[in-house]
Parts: sequence; structure tokens; C-alpha cells
Amino acid sequence: QGYEGLVEGGDNIKQANWLSVSNIIQLGGTVIGSARCKAFTTRAGRLRAARNLVEHGITNLCVIGGDGSLTGADIFRAEWSGLLDELVQEGQISKEVAQENCRLNIVGLVGSIDNDFCGTDMTIGTDSALHRIMEVIDAITTTAQSHQRTFVLEVMGRHCGYLALVSGLASGADWLFIPESPPEDGWEDLMCERLGE
Repeated sequence: QGYEGLVEGGDNIKQANWLSVSNIIQLGGTVIGSARCKAFTTRAGRLRAARNLVEHGITNLCVIGGDGSLTGADIFRAEWSGLLDELVQEGQISKEVAQENCRLNIVGLVGSIDNDFCGTDMTIGTDSALHRIMEVIDAITTTAQSHQRTFVLEVMGRHCGYLALVSGLASGADWLFIPESPPEDGWEDLMCERLGE
């Protein structure tokens, strides 16, 4: 469950094996779970997470997420030595254990369906999101043709119109709104004229 699992520890931290990842490649989302973790935004929460990692001898993390997850990882890495010092002072770990776990290595992977991170062709989640959108559009198109109706489809993307733009191009959409190019005044008339054609 992401940082929630690090903070709570216990059964949330366990070793993955071959059976853990068998037959999941076709599934969307993640089998390891994900959760927003208020506790990890506090130093006390990160201290608990550090204690749980040290207890399991884990000093390498692979963080897959967006801005919040990767910012949290950077803060955790920056505080690591101070967190270990605090655990030693509180008597929760020995100096020897702190020395053995003195370095925290983090690999950050952008997991965002928005595909809004420079330096990569496609962020984790974008391809499967586009695939799902196209499945829905295929189903809606059949209904729209059968009923001779116009359908409006809204896709995710917050401040990034990548999914809308690419799925609109792929499906031959007649009209498209994206945040990067807000509609100009009078767009309603122009849209109706276009759809009328």
C-alpha cells in the first residue's frame, strides 16, 4: 500500500516471489496497492517507516508515482541519516544497525496516466489508460451510430490534455477540449456548425 505500508509495517512488508507476480501483466493498476498516506507527510511517520525498513534490512526503494510520491521519496532520502540518528538516540536500533543501513538508495519511476513528465516517451500508466479509453470509444461509437446521437466523453488528465488529444486523434473525434488550448469566444457556434457538417 505504498507509503502507508512502509509506515504501518507488519504484513504490509513482505518479499515478492515468482507466484506473487505470475499472470498479472494484463491487469491494469497494481497488485501491490496504493494509498495516500497522511502519516508519511510528517517526520514522525517517516521515522516509523525508517524503523520498519531497517527492521527488514531494506535500503533500496523503487518508488512509482506522481509528484506527491516522488517528492516524498526525495524528502525521505534527504532525512534518512537524521532519522537513523533519532532511532539510535531513542534506543530503537543500535549504532551498528544504523551503520549497516546508513545509505538509502531510491529509484523514482513516474507513474502518471497524464504522460506529463519530460525526459520519457511515455509514463507508466499512459498506455493502459489510452487502451481503456479506446475500448470505451469503440463501444460508444456503435451506440452513437445506432441512435444517431452525439456523445460527449470526458477523460482524465487534470491539467494535461495528452489523453484527450491522442484518443481524439485515434478515434476521429469531431470536437476536442484540452486545457493547453482553451476554446476561444464563440466556440459554441463553431462547434455546432462543424457537427452540422
